[in-house]
Amino acid sequence: MAWRRLLIGEGPHVAARQIAVLLAGCALLALAVLPVIPEGHRMLLACEGGAQAVLAAAGWWLPWQRWPPWAPLGLGLGQLAVLGINGWVFGVTSTGNIPFFLLLVVWAGVNFPVRTVAAVVAVVAVTFLAPLSATEHAPAVLNGALVFVPTLAITGVLLAHQSERRRRDLDAIRRAHEALQRSHEEVRRAERWRAALTATLAHDVRSPLTGVQFALETLREDDGLSEEQREKIAAAGMRQADRIRRLAGGLLDADRVDTRGELRLNTRPVPVHDAAREALSYLACPVAVEIDGDPVVDADPERLEQILINLTTNAVRHGEPPVVVGAEPARGGMVAIHVRDHGPGVPESRRELLFSRFSSADTAPGSVGLGLWITRELARAHGGDVTYSQADPGARFTVVLPAADHRPGERPPS
Repeated sequence: MAWRRLLIGEGPHVAARQIAVLLAGCALLALAVLPVIPEGHRMLLACEGGAQAVLAAAGWWLPWQRWPPWAPLGLGLGQLAVLGINGWVFGVTSTGNIPFFLLLVVWAGVNFPVRTVAAVVAVVAVTFLAPLSATEHAPAVLNGALVFVPTLAITGVLLAHQSERRRRDLDAIRRAHEALQRSHEEVRRAERWRAALTATLAHDVRSPLTGVQFALETLREDDGLSEEQREKIAAAGMRQADRIRRLAGGLLDADRVDTRGELRLNTRPVPVHDAAREALSYLACPVAVEIDGDPVVDADPERLEQILINLTTNAVRHGEPPVVVGAEPARGGMVAIHVRDHGPGVPESRRELLFSRFSSADTAPGSVGLGLWITRELARAHGGDVTYSQADPGARFTVVLPAADHRPGERPPS
């Protein structure tokens, strides 16, 4: 029900609304008994009811959630001041305020710690006993000091202890729930990376496997090859087979995915020029390398090789020559590696899907839409990213990786 959401819970706004209900009840009670009050006291009682109504409105409508948890105590102190004045005027009739004193202490016990409750009980005791003492009502004073005030103190302290224990239990349950959610998220991330690695193997192994198949078929079917030609073809096949072995060993190694679901990288300083030359040696088509200087990135060599092969293969497959690999320093201690072709580029309608998994942007026969997605995942694992831009003519893919000489803290969050 709506009233439960407003009055039951934790926080200063809930406590303020609870005491606002009590104050509104007191205001209505003051107005109800106004006709039977002696003429000389009606104005005072009407003012008391008005003050209680103002406090109740403040408790209900003010933005208490913006203020400290103890802020609603101001409403209780305001009401105690009103009741204190009432006691000075009416004397012994202030015992009619006992139910509210009790409800005020119960409210404090439910919403505040033990020390706060003890302070509230002390103020209530002064508010209750001082007017009685001043009007020389000794029996009422003695009864209040020996019975009522201790009862208030015991009730408030017991409730405060019980409420604190409940809050601790709820906090423990909340922390356990958050820890469980974090564990589930870590498991999901780990499974996501393992699925990504398996998908990467399925995607990247096709090209070297085709090279091995071509080498074997050539050696079997062409008897007119010289010994030197056979050696070159066999060496090319062995090179592609070695790439398949490294792909399988690296991508299917479950230990490379840690308990937080992140891919562990064996990073070291890698010259971009050397990495590009090594990656392009696996391709059968010419790709130019135009890199000024000698930029060095902090990267896992095998993962960087995958990134470069994926981007250059994508450029060769979908673009037009010449395909050029370049690199330059970027902001924030990073290095930007560009792979550009001179084809028509990517249609604007498909650019948003370029880096999505199983992207429909890749319409080449046999493509499963994983290459660019894998490339971005590997770049982000390094703390970098991959972006696309129109080269006019052609397409330019830019992978940004940390420079090897960057200072700790310069790598942006992935």
